[in-house]
Amino acid sequence: MKTLKFYAIFLILAFIMLGGCKEDQKKIIKTEPITFTKEGELTIYKEQSDSVLVKYNIEIAESDYETQTGLMYRESMELDQGMFFIFPDVLFHSFYMKNTKIPLDLIFIDDKLRIASFKENAQPMDETGLSSEVPVQYVLELNAGQRKQYSLEIGDRIAFIRM
Repeated sequence: MKTLKFYAIFLILAFIMLGGCKEDQKKIIKTEPITFTKEGELTIYKEQSDSVLVKYNIEIAESDYETQTGLMYRESMELDQGMFFIFPDVLFHSFYMKNTKIPLDLIFIDDKLRIASFKENAQPMDETGLSSEVPVQYVLELNAGQRKQYSLEIGDRIAFIRM
């Protein structure tokens, strides 16, 4: 009888230990960071003088999936890079920073390729809506502070090419 109890206790402990080992063997899924893919170049020109203010390498967001995810889950972006959104229609567009880890300046651009409005220093992970305030067809997302650094103003124009 003692032997039977001993074996029962041994089996129970063995199952508990095996169950505990199973916890340690859980698969860890390692994801690759999302990296920038250069798909074009964009130049911003001063409205009055047509002088070049700044040039960017751009990743283009055009499909529904691309425009909905944008720069989400990115850890960083180089200072000469930006995400350029192309929409099929001229409308009021609103963005938010859900799952976006980089503070951004949003440059809203009309169908004539002129800066129409902007939102500066959008904070990471903030889900507050950031509206274009006027109908636009394009949006350029840049690292926060770039609008001020290059003195970008309403009326400045852009030109872009796809690679």
